[in-house]
Amino acid sequence: MSEMGLVVVGAAGRMGQTLIRTIHANPGARVAAAIERAGSPQIGRDAGEVAGLGPIGVPITDDPLRAFAAADGVLDFTTPAASVEFAGYAAQAHIVHVIGTTGCSAEDERRIAAAARHAIIVKSGNMSLGVNLLAVLVEQAARALPAADFDIEIVEMHHRHKVDAPSGTALLLGEAAARGRAIALGDHAVRSRDGHTGPRPEGAIGFATLRGGSVVGDHSVILAGAGERVTLTHQAEDRAIFARGAVAAALWARGKKSGLYSMRDVLGLGT
Repeated sequence: MSEMGLVVVGAAGRMGQTLIRTIHANPGARVAAAIERAGSPQIGRDAGEVAGLGPIGVPITDDPLRAFAAADGVLDFTTPAASVEFAGYAAQAHIVHVIGTTGCSAEDERRIAAAARHAIIVKSGNMSLGVNLLAVLVEQAARALPAADFDIEIVEMHHRHKVDAPSGTALLLGEAAARGRAIALGDHAVRSRDGHTGPRPEGAIGFATLRGGSVVGDHSVILAGAGERVTLTHQAEDRAIFARGAVAAALWARGKKSGLYSMRDVLGLGT
């Protein structure tokens, strides 16, 4: 099979540059196009030069429709509004759309799911192998350790520039814990505590959010019982792990039927 032509949206950002370098290093893929917002000073520059590779013959453009029409897939770590728009374009072009964007609302999720009727969409709050394995372990631990005896808390820390909280990864882990407990996360999540909160409700899944410095992403799931604690942790040291996962997801999804997939599907880790 020929190399998979991939579009990078948000190409001049930190993640976009990492995606360009990762694709360029993968023998099964090539950078087919690079997209930036209209008015960006990077429009017209060679995407490889922006990413520190040197020229690769792919100028950055602000025309996603044309780029998508000539590609096999798109890698998207942008904003919820942009990802919804790109999902529509991917559906029109019938190509693979890998979404690593976090902070999507319920309406955003609905619109992305609707686009997946005509596009192959792989969406995850985290694209790394380690985090998705961690989610499986969290689900198993939550199922094995009863809610009456073990409380679940999720602690995450990211760099000072991250704009959504809790992180998409923290929510992914919270959903895994909720599946293990056979409950709905929305009915049991506690995202803030301040003042006189009273005792902790049984079955609650708590979230603590830390922001600062240049932290790529640290996540811990704590199952706290009487006299003992189980802590499951993942530390991301390089955002290249997310880029590698995204490229792997695109290659896996090539040729699949239209639908909405997750990294668990890509990695064969079950539902």
